[in-house]
Amino acid sequence: MNLIKVFLVYLWRFWMMVLATVLTLIFFLPVYLLSIRKSHYKTCYFFIRLWAMGIFYGTGFRYRIINKTNKKIDKNQAYVIISNHTSLMDVMLPCILFPNHPLCYVGKKELEKIPVFGTVYKRVCVMVDRKSVRSRAEVYRRCAERMREGQSIVIFPEGGVPDDPAVILDDFKDGAFILSTKHKFPIAVYTFVGLKEMFPFDYKKGYPGRVDVYFNDILWPEAPLKQLKEKAHEEMRLALLEKLK
Repeated sequence: MNLIKVFLVYLWRFWMMVLATVLTLIFFLPVYLLSIRKSHYKTCYFFIRLWAMGIFYGTGFRYRIINKTNKKIDKNQAYVIISNHTSLMDVMLPCILFPNHPLCYVGKKELEKIPVFGTVYKRVCVMVDRKSVRSRAEVYRRCAERMREGQSIVIFPEGGVPDDPAVILDDFKDGAFILSTKHKFPIAVYTFVGLKEMFPFDYKKGYPGRVDVYFNDILWPEAPLKQLKEKAHEEMRLALLEKLK
């Protein structure tokens, strides 16, 4: 029975890879051409959202918003958007959640080597070489430029997926909070619950279903960096613990 289950999981994941490849090829040309000029980025983002929605829904996922705050997202305000990171699907969700905010991701430079995808990736994302101090420092300036142009920035403050499966939320890096406090942009805090089990990086595991998305808070950079980081971490941690009860 376990062998059949593993086979079905592999088959399901293979479908996701085929779907992602087909959608990447379909949307490559419009995204690539529209990303050349900054004035066309809103239209470019429309196709990026279609790509993300196609992969997310086409793989069998759906989501439910759980609002933990009475604050609302302002469609005319640029945000630093942060969430926990446990799954590849974490990348798709912000695009679906933010239809009115063209998003720019801070991502690993190594991903630009992926054929076709990498060509577009390096145009629409701010890449960082974590081994280079200069590259890490340059990220803040480039992100601030994107935000002044009307884009919002997505950062996973854990800096990657926790190595220990038992860790529900890793320590946060300073990047998102430096960007917020230095350039006075608010932070939109979200917690994605369920994807760690539903679509983990272990290819033998996973299943389609509903993801709970906690909208935790909007934090304005009125407090010191350390306090902002601690508050965001605590709100995500409590949301994850609430689901475990």
